[in-house]
Amino acid sequence: MKRRTLAVPTLIWFLTFVFVPLLIVFAVSLAARETYGGFRWSFVFENYQKSLYDTYLKILLSSVWLASITTLGCAMLGTLMAWAMATAKPSMRYFYVCAVALPFLTNLIIRVYAIRLFVGYEGPLQSLLSSLGFVFDPYSFSQNQFLVFYGMITTYLPFMVLPLYGAFEKFDFSLIEAAQDLGAGPWEILFSVILPNLKKALLSGSLLVFIPCLGEYVIPDLLGGAKNMLFGNMIAEKFLKSRDWPMGSALSIILILILIFVTFVFSRIQKGKKNAR
Repeated sequence: MKRRTLAVPTLIWFLTFVFVPLLIVFAVSLAARETYGGFRWSFVFENYQKSLYDTYLKILLSSVWLASITTLGCAMLGTLMAWAMATAKPSMRYFYVCAVALPFLTNLIIRVYAIRLFVGYEGPLQSLLSSLGFVFDPYSFSQNQFLVFYGMITTYLPFMVLPLYGAFEKFDFSLIEAAQDLGAGPWEILFSVILPNLKKALLSGSLLVFIPCLGEYVIPDLLGGAKNMLFGNMIAEKFLKSRDWPMGSALSIILILILIFVTFVFSRIQKGKKNAR
């Protein structure tokens, strides 16, 4: 009885700030847009039918692709970084952990703007290239797909490094020496010894990276501009620029359902591995 009583505040918070807002968004997604903005209650699924248009599906696939390659890039870099941190001297490990977490002390928009200013027109990078005699388009540096990918990697890399670092701290490195004594090569050691012991941390880190990347709109908007329209940018544009709240709400509900599905798949994978043990 005491446990149920303690769960009441959490349940009230969840219903008030999560369930009720989602219910409102879903109700608005069933409305119809007025001619000059606003909406009227009509309770039709027209907005969900529009979301199946090629334009929206292409943007969704682009967002899934960017989130996937960002997750893969963070996994590759995060594994190397976490390995180096876990095998460093004990006196330096806490310094490395603080260095990884240091970017979180500043606002995300400030960090993204710093990247934009560094590579932008008359920024330090372009000034250096000009002084070295390189000829280039000064406006091509500030808004492109690679810069968006770089911004996503640098932003979400800590979410991958920290779980992997915790796994590496518990890892028995004598297994690597034993595998080498048995004649295993570097790739065999990686895929047969190291990665099986990091699966749980990799799945957790991938979930922490993939979910926010799929709905990200600040980084693509600032570093990609109009050249890179992703699902998060499209939702923001529907609400703020087009003033099409019903369509924006429908796209938001679709994105939420996709994220719930991804979370469910990751949880099933983890449970499957636990049962296999």
